[in-house]
Amino acid sequence: MKILHLDVLDSTNAYIMREVASLEAPVMVTAYRQTAGQGQRGNSWEAEPGKNLTFSILYRPAGLPPMAQFAMSEAVALAVVDFLGVHGLEAKVKWPNDIYVGDRKICGILIRHSITATCVDYSVIGVGINANQTEFLSDAPNPVSMAQLTGDRYDVGSLYAEIAAIMESRLEHIGEEDCRKAIHSEFMGKLWRGDGKEHPFMDTATGERFMASIADIAVHGPMTLRLSDGSEHTYAFKEVAFI
Repeated sequence: MKILHLDVLDSTNAYIMREVASLEAPVMVTAYRQTAGQGQRGNSWEAEPGKNLTFSILYRPAGLPPMAQFAMSEAVALAVVDFLGVHGLEAKVKWPNDIYVGDRKICGILIRHSITATCVDYSVIGVGINANQTEFLSDAPNPVSMAQLTGDRYDVGSLYAEIAAIMESRLEHIGEEDCRKAIHSEFMGKLWRGDGKEHPFMDTATGERFMASIADIAVHGPMTLRLSDGSEHTYAFKEVAFI
């Protein structure tokens, strides 16, 4: 995978969306500094310039049906888990695709797809991994970095090359159904709070708080929770929040 290192961008995702016609996929675009880094739900992503991994990948997943697009999210999340594992950190995936070490967030992922009637034409995969930053000034409740967890300092350029190779390997066969089945099974085994125990959640529409365990994640993304009374309810993205 080609890596394009740039100095200052509004966001790597926005750059790829603007330049998609001129970029040859797969390509990773990195930024020393982002002025408007993007997170989920319209949030900004805090990243001290040059200290973290802030990148987006333009990828064309040959043969991936639109209904299977969540497999891209699963594969990308697992690639980050793989990458952190190489550095001695046991990470989990907080549904749908935040990456946690323990109860602290080390990585955010934002993926956008261009979809035709029959396939995913291309995906823009935005990733922010906290590497060397040790102070976080935003009101994000639980950020953590590799450096904070290990006490080490990292060569960011080497890390980019490493995560690019892992990401490309994870995505290589995403258009194949057998590959997606294997990815989904592995994703289920890496779920944060996927231990079968009850944890606190909130219905985002009503504000109701309740205890439930994760019963299942559908291959197309929605999460099914099992409540204390044994009943099950399925939620799409943004309909339920972890507390």
